[in-house]
Amino acid sequence: MRTHTPLHRRRISSRAVAGLTALLLPLAAMVGLASPAEAAPSATATYAKASDWGSGFEGKWTVKNTGTTSIGSWTVEWDFPSGTSVTSAWDADVTGSGTHWTARNKSWNGTLAPGASVSFGFNGTGSGAPSGCKLNGASCDGGGVPGDNPPSAPGTPSASEVTNTSVKLGWTAATDDKGVKNYDVLRDGTKVATVTGTTYTNTGLTAGTDYEFTVQARDTADQTGPVSGARAVRTTGGGGNPDPGSKVKLGYFTEWGVYDRNYHVKNLVTSGSASKITHINYAFGNVQGGRCTVGEAFPAYEKSYTADQSVDGVADTWDQPLRGNFNQLKKLKAKYPHIKILWSFGGWTWSGGFGQAVQNPTAFAQSCYDLVNDPRWAGLFDGIDLDWEYPNACGLSCDTSGAASFKNMMQAMRAKFGSKLVTAAITADASSGGKIDAADYGGAAQYVDFYNVMTYDFFGAWAAQGPTAPHSPLTSYSGIPQQGFNSDAAIQKLKGKGIPGSKLNLGIGFYGRGWTGVTQAAPGGSATGPAPGKYEQGIDDYKELKSKCPATGTVAGTAYAHCGTQWWSYDTPATISGKMNYVKNQGLKGAFFWEFSGDTTNGELANAIDSGLG
Repeated sequence: MRTHTPLHRRRISSRAVAGLTALLLPLAAMVGLASPAEAAPSATATYAKASDWGSGFEGKWTVKNTGTTSIGSWTVEWDFPSGTSVTSAWDADVTGSGTHWTARNKSWNGTLAPGASVSFGFNGTGSGAPSGCKLNGASCDGGGVPGDNPPSAPGTPSASEVTNTSVKLGWTAATDDKGVKNYDVLRDGTKVATVTGTTYTNTGLTAGTDYEFTVQARDTADQTGPVSGARAVRTTGGGGNPDPGSKVKLGYFTEWGVYDRNYHVKNLVTSGSASKITHINYAFGNVQGGRCTVGEAFPAYEKSYTADQSVDGVADTWDQPLRGNFNQLKKLKAKYPHIKILWSFGGWTWSGGFGQAVQNPTAFAQSCYDLVNDPRWAGLFDGIDLDWEYPNACGLSCDTSGAASFKNMMQAMRAKFGSKLVTAAITADASSGGKIDAADYGGAAQYVDFYNVMTYDFFGAWAAQGPTAPHSPLTSYSGIPQQGFNSDAAIQKLKGKGIPGSKLNLGIGFYGRGWTGVTQAAPGGSATGPAPGKYEQGIDDYKELKSKCPATGTVAGTAYAHCGTQWWSYDTPATISGKMNYVKNQGLKGAFFWEFSGDTTNGELANAIDSGLG
């Protein structure tokens, strides 16, 4: 029996990628590109200095649609005097050329209905004020492109020829004073195609899944008009356990947490987290000899709990058939019947057995089903989670089972588990030719209830000399060490493979990653090695970091901290709030986190997820 297991059995590699971002999240993640020709007939952009701390300041722009038609995107331009500049920003993509600065909306906050407004912010240095403001090429005090009105809304699209994986859409044409050039087709709020006619067939959909389609016209000046009415479509076929209602709020509970961390199921109750979550992934079961196996028997179902340690205040007896975490989780479900519990198999350390297992996916699925539904803990688990790091790619070891192996595994799991939950934790490596491209995640999506996209651990002190970088950026930012290593890039790439947002959960780390020997406060500094952590170098829990190295800034939607010679990045309640806005704006299924014991005793991070998703 092992007496100690590493803190992050599954998330200690630089390739266990998936990133989230904090305050820069709103700025960089919420906006879509706008050209000067896309001016609204009436819109304004106003500036305010939110705070000033001497060596720097926080600026805030607010864009408001004061007209009667929707704005499809926005761009704000201004000039700063020499010596004043933007150092970081959120809720918009901000670039500079000399003294001229340009802010463009994110893909999810570019559309403004009449009367609506959106704000973005930035940190800067210097004492100058902005001048020469332009909003979509026109004056920031209101006004548009003279003599050219945007197009009208097209008719609400019709749906025909609906199959398991496709639907044909048709709509009546929009009108425009100078002519309609083309139409953008939006699925669940995200553009999937631009066409010149008034029909489009969307393929690559998932069977038995709900979608919503709208259409938006674009005129010869590239101005976009209001979106059409929405057409709901459900593809045929499919199966599983769809839950179109409330958002998923899922946390990982680690089997080994009962040791050094002294974290037990009862802590979910005393912290208040149990009432804030919808799902628990119990981590981990092993994959050995082509089968699902128990990770460690003692904490799982043998450890005895006294009355004061037990969820219901009743002590275990020496002869009861089920004890340990499993018995405590059964008591938790009795107290909080809304919680769904899944047994997660694999993880960083135990993913090496998947390659052998998928040689016979049917037999593998049978073994997992038999273990999950073992009579000793019958009724405890509501399904299974597969955490393969990584199919047809390298993690702790390298897999060469082929691109189709993941899809084959998930198909076999769905066939065996029927209506029970079948989920998977998947990579967030959206780099060109990276891990998302290595396996058929799109093809497998029809068999899963949702994917947990591991949007954290993009960067860390395995690169001992740096550069320092946030381990969970929500978006890209100037100077990011690797393109495609951010949450939004992963989500958009997965959507591009036909996976609907309603099957994707955004990942949050309840921990930080850090370096030592760092003199530069901003990201991108050099280091001498990993910072010391309570359980291992280069990593520490949020509950430790919030007081020992408080956040000093934000970048790409997540926080960072520079204290002494240490540099850390981690999410805070404020940055989690921004990420939850992203989840809602992108139409995602929900969010998940790794893992409960990194939170404070009053569960402030779990509460931030719950509050953010509603």
